[in-house]
Amino acid sequence: MQEIDLEQRVRDELAELNCAGLRREFREPSGIDLSSNDYLGLAASPQLRQRMAAALQREGCGSTGSRLLRGHRDSFACIERRFAEFKHTERSLYFSSGYLANLAVLTSFPQAGDVIFSDEFNHASLIDGARLSRARRVIFPHNDVTALRRIMKEEGGAGQKFLVVESLFSMEGDFAPLADYAELGRETRAALIVDEAHAVGVYGNRGSGLIEAAGIDDAVFLSVNTCGKALGAAGAFVAGPDWAIEFLEQRARQFIFSTAPPPAIAAAIDASLTLIEAEPDRRARVLQLASHLRRRLGMPDGSQIVPVILGSNERALSVAATLQAEGFDVRAIRPPTVPEGTARLRLSINVNLTEALLDRLVDLLCAASS
Repeated sequence: MQEIDLEQRVRDELAELNCAGLRREFREPSGIDLSSNDYLGLAASPQLRQRMAAALQREGCGSTGSRLLRGHRDSFACIERRFAEFKHTERSLYFSSGYLANLAVLTSFPQAGDVIFSDEFNHASLIDGARLSRARRVIFPHNDVTALRRIMKEEGGAGQKFLVVESLFSMEGDFAPLADYAELGRETRAALIVDEAHAVGVYGNRGSGLIEAAGIDDAVFLSVNTCGKALGAAGAFVAGPDWAIEFLEQRARQFIFSTAPPPAIAAAIDASLTLIEAEPDRRARVLQLASHLRRRLGMPDGSQIVPVILGSNERALSVAATLQAEGFDVRAIRPPTVPEGTARLRLSINVNLTEALLDRLVDLLCAASS
């Protein structure tokens, strides 16, 4: 039996990544932010920092255990109640990351004999959650309601159907047809699960997301809402009916066996929700800036995530490097995050930008990519 040289195998794979232009590197934030998800500029806001600092002095750094052991705090219960009200649901449950929240939902509810219908461009956490579940997976073409309806109606069996989508897709920057999915869910008795990671805080009259904007609160089984993007903090809430949240508390291994997040983070999230509700001009400004950039690039109006597809990995890296040298923090997005041949710049709009900065960016981008 041939002995495996593990180090050499790993080094060979790293070399292949390097040759393909796929090797990742750490790079600290530098220059004008066009790559983070801090859409509302709340991560460094004085209100969040002050509330979190005061809570840190009061509650300490670590939670010391899982929520079901010694890690629970009243601050977690309070922020879960407030977030449920924010989403117009009965309850919510706080996880230390959106990735864990998606894994928890998709490994707790789907069972053997069930079917998960998943958009082909869903986030890695949704893909991994579906893979780890005991249900069968069916991948449908991105945002294709007609194809999905046909596929779902062709699926027989007595198992439960789950329809899993993002409301705003993180790499395409486009919106899911949520109203159509809500109707299809009613027709097929499918449980609709919506990842609102990039929509919560930005869309809807109250800023609670695209579920609110679409008016389909009663048609959604569960939503997953991250706090490390527009909310400027960390962690994620799963929001839904009381019985479903109770089930997650009792069965979700990602919740039961994880040390609870630092208690002080609850104060930062509370401050964030207050600002989102009190200052709607923040989200209006983000969308105004996004519309300006999209017009300058000749794109239709859309979200605050603006993909500029360049094709090859090398070209995306080269254009990103040119913009970085001019003071713009733009990062190249490459496979497997996006499909082969669609390497891109993901321009992410935040409230601290200006039209003048975006105009300069477009001029540089056109010159660098021509």
